[in-house]
Amino acid sequence: MGEPGFLVTGDRAGGRSWCLRRVGMSAGWLLLEDGREVTVGRGFGVTYQLVSKICPLMISRNHCVLKQNPEGQWTITDNKSLNGVWLNRQRLEPLRVYSIHKGDYIQLGVPLENKENAEYEYEVTEEDWATIYPCLSPKNDQMIEKNKGLRTKRKFSLDELEGPGAEGPSNLKSKINKVSYESGQSVKSQGKGEVASIPSENLNPKLAALEPNKTTGPPIYPGFPKVTEAQQKASNSSASQSSLQLFKVTMSRILKLKIQMQEKQEAVRNVKKQTQKGNSKKIVKMEQELQDLQSQLCAEQAQQQARVEQLEKTFQEEEQHLQDLEIVQGEEDLKEQLAQALQEHRALMEELNRSKKDFEAIIQAKNKELEQTKEEKEKMQAQKEEVLSHMNDVLENELQCIICSEYFIEAVTLNCAHSFCSYCISEWMKRKIECPICRKNIESKTYSLVLDNCINKMVDNLSSEVKERRIVLIRERKAKRLS
Repeated sequence: MGEPGFLVTGDRAGGRSWCLRRVGMSAGWLLLEDGREVTVGRGFGVTYQLVSKICPLMISRNHCVLKQNPEGQWTITDNKSLNGVWLNRQRLEPLRVYSIHKGDYIQLGVPLENKENAEYEYEVTEEDWATIYPCLSPKNDQMIEKNKGLRTKRKFSLDELEGPGAEGPSNLKSKINKVSYESGQSVKSQGKGEVASIPSENLNPKLAALEPNKTTGPPIYPGFPKVTEAQQKASNSSASQSSLQLFKVTMSRILKLKIQMQEKQEAVRNVKKQTQKGNSKKIVKMEQELQDLQSQLCAEQAQQQARVEQLEKTFQEEEQHLQDLEIVQGEEDLKEQLAQALQEHRALMEELNRSKKDFEAIIQAKNKELEQTKEEKEKMQAQKEEVLSHMNDVLENELQCIICSEYFIEAVTLNCAHSFCSYCISEWMKRKIECPICRKNIESKTYSLVLDNCINKMVDNLSSEVKERRIVLIRERKAKRLS
């Protein structure tokens, strides 16, 4: 047997625990953990899943429940199972709680034909944890966790497919502002009297590469290559990252140009203030440098605008392609799920077909048992009717007074062994002193309490009309005696 479905804790390893020991087997024991409810059945939501190899439908989906009552006593409840739960060979009523004790025998289901014992029989016992652990049955949740990897499917989302540098056009402006702020802080301001001029060819070494190729078709920029469908997955992250890095460098240069322009303007103003008439050549030179810087800044801004538009277009194309990939992947996952569902359906149909014969055998056994019970009930009813018929015959033939044709009331027996009502024989003896049946002389009368008790008990089982008529006769005769 494999390892049980749970770990051995330190506290439990040295103590004793309650369990259901499977009769005749050293495996498949069910642990009863304190404070936890234990459910048994063939379904997926139970603590221990029992699937019979002989008859799969012998155990119901949620067959029974074992739990402790407030006093700590373990109990068992039949959860409306088809084939029942048996405690010490007595079938339990559904949804009724029964206490179990050490040594009790629990049976789940009924034995099949030609078999004396059921497949699942247990004995309630308390053993050391070292004895129980190797024999425990694995729990249902551990079995599901073990097979979980066979059924799970990985789903790709848009966040997983996009690279770390891929950003949509909606976040582009915020990114530009962030880069502008960081780059602006990194540039140090120069002195008031210094003039820093940078030639245009040194300020923008990749400017020529940003211009569109003079070929037919849409413009293609070397810094932002268009990603084909075949290279989408491989180059998506790297292309977006490189485009973003180049965009940052360009923004940093634009900021430097702006700072240089501001410094140049401040220097021109300072020179004008210091020398209003002299150094006119120097002022003209500085103004010319200022104009050059302004023209470079305008060119950089125009190139940057074109770069931003191309980047937005590229991001839109990538986003649309990723959406298409997600749709295709979703359709493939759906096909796989449908195929798996179809396979499970076929397996279930095969299982149902295999268990059909066993289920029919159980139904036949139930029908046979029901027919036998019905026949026994009919026999008992016939015997009861026969006894009642015989009792009525005895009452009518043997326990009736021949004088009044009623059941004996205060029966008396004469010396000739014939019995009559006490009132009737007294009235008869006023005319004749001889037995009305055998005509022998009446010498003695004896009250028969046995006959009175027997008649009273029999009359209690007769109809209410007979009872009422007998009460009326008793009252009338008492009244006549008193008068």
